[in-house]
Amino acid sequence: MAFSDLLEQVGSTGRFQILHVTLLSMPILMMASHNLLQNFVASVPPHHCAPYANFSMSSRGDMLRATVPLGPNGQPERCRRYAYPQWQLLNSNSSESLQEEDVEEIEMQKCEDGWYYNMTEMSSTIISEWDLVCDQRALKQMSQTTYMGGVLVGAVVFGGLSDRFGRRILLLISNLMMAVGGTCAAFSTSFTMFCLFRVCCGMALSGLVLNSFSLIVEWIPTHVRTVVGTGTGYCYTTGQLILAAVAYSIRDWRWLTLAVSLPFYVSFLYSWWFLESARWLVLTKKSEQAVQNLKTVARINGRRAEADKINLEMLQESMKKEMACSQGSYSALDLLRTSTMRTITLCLSAVWFSTSFAYYGLSMDLQKFGVSIYLIQVIFGAVDIPAKILVTISMSFLGRRPSQCGALVLSGVMILINLLVPYDMQVLRTSLAVIGKGCLAASFNCCYLYSGELYPTVIRQNGMGWVSMMARFGAMVAPLVLLLGEDSPWLSGLIYGGAPILSGIIAFFLPETLGQSLPDTIQDVDDRGLGWTNSKRLPEKKDLAKKDPSCVLLKESA
Repeated sequence: MAFSDLLEQVGSTGRFQILHVTLLSMPILMMASHNLLQNFVASVPPHHCAPYANFSMSSRGDMLRATVPLGPNGQPERCRRYAYPQWQLLNSNSSESLQEEDVEEIEMQKCEDGWYYNMTEMSSTIISEWDLVCDQRALKQMSQTTYMGGVLVGAVVFGGLSDRFGRRILLLISNLMMAVGGTCAAFSTSFTMFCLFRVCCGMALSGLVLNSFSLIVEWIPTHVRTVVGTGTGYCYTTGQLILAAVAYSIRDWRWLTLAVSLPFYVSFLYSWWFLESARWLVLTKKSEQAVQNLKTVARINGRRAEADKINLEMLQESMKKEMACSQGSYSALDLLRTSTMRTITLCLSAVWFSTSFAYYGLSMDLQKFGVSIYLIQVIFGAVDIPAKILVTISMSFLGRRPSQCGALVLSGVMILINLLVPYDMQVLRTSLAVIGKGCLAASFNCCYLYSGELYPTVIRQNGMGWVSMMARFGAMVAPLVLLLGEDSPWLSGLIYGGAPILSGIIAFFLPETLGQSLPDTIQDVDDRGLGWTNSKRLPEKKDLAKKDPSCVLLKESA
């Protein structure tokens, strides 16, 4: 009896699995809220230098006219004012005759008395709270970069700890860390404190992702893994729509941050109910607890007779293959051991980096489209639904490689075309951006499946960990590139569009995996080789998911 058969005996898709997957998926709904929270809490309101503190006039418009010069767009300049009030400008005739060169001759100064913010859209943001404008405007992007840095660190830390201490306890810690970190960020008294607690949230998010998906796949059978994986992916998509609704209702950044953090307290409380993975318990020599957990699952699923039959010997016999899979000694260096493995790793690194880089580059700069950020957030979230459906169909009929390449190249083309569209054509600009973002979401969907099929079982977890790290690195760099747009608006768009096109071309060097069996070893990967038309199946080898599904589950979720 294999472990998959033992899982069927206790009820592989019974009440326990349905409740288990549902409860584990609920926090995923709020993950997008933290990933994209920056769009709302760091929204930049219209602003200009505050009038002189020691002057007062009955008309605010007159004071503004006498103290702040107008920019090329006819709006008050954001970062400088006249060194002395220009009362003559209150005379309409003199103001009309004042030329641009005359304005430049007038002595200017920085906003010595702070800024005035037009808060008609939001009641407060971290921008207005800590004056992150003008000379301090780079700090806005820095806050998102530090958050993504926390996600990267969390992936390294929680990945190792979950293999040592278990999925359940790390999931509990991650939920509590997200709840407390978000709460503390909401009540931060300084920008530094805010960034520090956002780093904690980023680390917690990695812990939630890693351990939630591990607990999901280790308690479900192979034949429903694709359906469950797709469902949990749509939870994240739905979360983007939830964020837009919550942000529209709550316009204060502190209360908004608190609102998207409080649900994790609920997740922390009910996470005590979760059962530790039986696979992990056996591999860490805690077989007695694994037997008890399987008996509990059988009782919840209404199979008390089967629960009485389960014993230690039966469990150890069913886990022989999983234990054999875990006995090999492999490391991340094996990702570069052979020329084929090097090519796959380098190509996938470029694909994951550019997908995440361009995805967050588009998703984290909603204000540039000139329409309501709440509306654009809804559209950006909703486009993921048809995009993932289309790429799933494409991968099934056209193959993984053309789907991956096509999604990346098309997204880059949409971004580059957008650079040529005049700013006042907002509908066209938004439509192109939505198509580009949908293609990047499709690329993400393809990445996960394609990478898992390219890496062999013995180093699949190492490979997935590496490319995931490259994706998080891309997410860290994306906000920094936005700073280039301050002086050259076209430059950041050129980089965001060029990166996916380049990686789409690089992806053509990957082998096709449609209809092929999963490789077990590095030698299997070398036997399959590379090539544009290589469709050779691994010799005399059945699909690994059919031959030993529990081994696949173990390696993909370790």
